[in-house]
Amino acid sequence: MAVGNDALIKSLPKCELHIHIEGSLEPDMMFALARRNGVALPYASVEEIRQAYQFRNLQDFLDVYYQGMSVLITEQDFHDLAFAYLQRAHADNVRHVEMFFDPQGHTGRGIAFATVIDGLSRAIAEAKQTLGVSASLIMCFLRHLDEDSAQKTLDAALPFRERIAGIGLDSSEAGNPPEKFARVFARARDAGFFLTAHAGEEGPASYVWQALDILGVSRIDHGNHAMDDAALVGRLAREKMALTVCPLSNLRLRVIDEMRHHPLRQMMDRGLMVTVNSDDPAYFGGYVNQNYRAVSEALALSRDEIAAIVRNGFHASLMSEAEKAKALADIDRVLAATE
Repeated sequence: MAVGNDALIKSLPKCELHIHIEGSLEPDMMFALARRNGVALPYASVEEIRQAYQFRNLQDFLDVYYQGMSVLITEQDFHDLAFAYLQRAHADNVRHVEMFFDPQGHTGRGIAFATVIDGLSRAIAEAKQTLGVSASLIMCFLRHLDEDSAQKTLDAALPFRERIAGIGLDSSEAGNPPEKFARVFARARDAGFFLTAHAGEEGPASYVWQALDILGVSRIDHGNHAMDDAALVGRLAREKMALTVCPLSNLRLRVIDEMRHHPLRQMMDRGLMVTVNSDDPAYFGGYVNQNYRAVSEALALSRDEIAAIVRNGFHASLMSEAEKAKALADIDRVLAATE
């Protein structure tokens, strides 16, 4: 039976590769944790928090994002945050998640690294057992801080190496090029971590080149401004370098002015391996299915194009080949059943 794109998006199994777990902190939970931990917030109500989510750019968002983090104090807080997101992911038929976390946003407030990772790890184990959703952790360095801080964060992470699949780079992109973190990424690579980095969201195409050639990443997070450089686009296509694209985030942070101007279709037409993700869904108005729906409607994506993006998510993931094959077979079954 033929179904519309909304029903198709809901029924397809998906993989999410670009989700900042701290960015899934919904206003209701922010208030609840503030009460639980005796943290004073500069907002009188949940509605007032929502009104603060009007961003002109990435930095406006980050100012609110780091303020929101202040309510995360105990291991239980980190568990509750991650498990709430994983429940929403499960409701969107997400099978596997590669979850960013920002330890410097917590250790800088006096929260122990172990408190953060123990809470996240417990939620991941619980979601696997009770929801059937698998998740891996990718630890990000905050690029507005210096490389020495990143080196200390990597030192703190090494005792938990078996619980951290990868290393990423996020936060304020403008004026903080990837090359600033060349040495710490070399150490992370030598330690066997998967490497990825935010590049080309607000920064220029040259930041994507640096992420590839200086940091040695295997994935590019965002990558919008890669489209400004034809040689770079050709390379990304040849190397099948996955881009973790975040449509609603791009709209809310004014990376694009309207969803119909999103470069996702242009990326696909140029042979790029694009994926669709939610980034910081509590702040940007949508979890993964809402991102698929928004871009599908605005760009008039076909069933085949939606299915190709969904497949890309699994191909680009850190899942085992057997897990990928099962997910891809399930996608084919859904497509056959909904023709």
